[in-house]
Amino acid sequence: MGPLVLAVLVATTASSGGADLALEGAWRGWKGLHRKEYLQEEESFRRSVWEKNLQRIAQHNTEASLGRHSFHLAMNHYGDLTDEEFNQRLNGFCPDPIPRDGKGVVVSQGLSVREVPKEVDWRSKGYVTPVKNQGHCGACWAFSATGALEGLMFNKTGKLVSLSEQNLIDCSTKMGNHGCRGGYITKAFEYVRENGGIDSEQDYPYLEQEASGCRYNAQARVANCSSLVRIQSGSEEALEHAVATVGPVSVAVDAQSFFFHFYKSGVFSSSWCGQRVNHAMLAVGYGVNQAGGANIDYWILKNSWTENWGEGGYMRLVKGAGNHCGVANQASYPTI
Repeated sequence: MGPLVLAVLVATTASSGGADLALEGAWRGWKGLHRKEYLQEEESFRRSVWEKNLQRIAQHNTEASLGRHSFHLAMNHYGDLTDEEFNQRLNGFCPDPIPRDGKGVVVSQGLSVREVPKEVDWRSKGYVTPVKNQGHCGACWAFSATGALEGLMFNKTGKLVSLSEQNLIDCSTKMGNHGCRGGYITKAFEYVRENGGIDSEQDYPYLEQEASGCRYNAQARVANCSSLVRIQSGSEEALEHAVATVGPVSVAVDAQSFFFHFYKSGVFSSSWCGQRVNHAMLAVGYGVNQAGGANIDYWILKNSWTENWGEGGYMRLVKGAGNHCGVANQASYPTI
């Protein structure tokens, strides 16, 4: 079923009160595609949540087709979650309370007389592993941290190795992280530095939950870092300089809105996006979109919600528009 046909169907059934019957095939198809199964008493609730989300997606895309939005939405594997459930389960980034210049911590202003390229994409240079899936575990902070470490190690060794988020989830609690209940990117870097390394995804696979204990194997470590750099908070210029000259950079954004959850394509810019960041991502580049005779600058952000979300697991977020979604508020990267 094409998106236009589905939008018309949703609008028609919503107004006629016959949504249950008209959307039966679409509901069954969605459940089958994403292997969803429910207890009998839960299914009616999940179906109603899914239908409401579908209606909101159709409404937004109708407005986007009229030029009112620069991005489109699409139903995805999170379609049966309410906004509150989504934020509780997946957005687990904890902002650093007050940035501190401790051991191995540098604050970068990002000032340089050198001009940076107009466009950067570290994916094309081999710095970025395939998009991962955090599942229903609020460990976005760990996925962002491994992404930055993977880029760092590729720059140093020429080898791209997928690193273990589970290692960070299980072993960095002593630094103040809380596994699937949230954590700090910087404390993940601090753990790797003080621990003397981190294992690979292959040796320490992801479980989508907190394990009973730390199983780090020093003999199997494949990456390390000696310090971390905090980028000047709120400065997109400093973030741009870091992404252009260092490689992938860990960032956090305000991802609590419905529009963020079901983003599919285009340059994301929403009035619902604020400065209170709650979800960690990885800035892997930036570029310029030419549409309607205008140029729109954007960040390229890697997510950990599978390739089914966004543009193959990535988002283009508007750049240079007042630090949209707080993208430059909590940026950092490791060094060695």
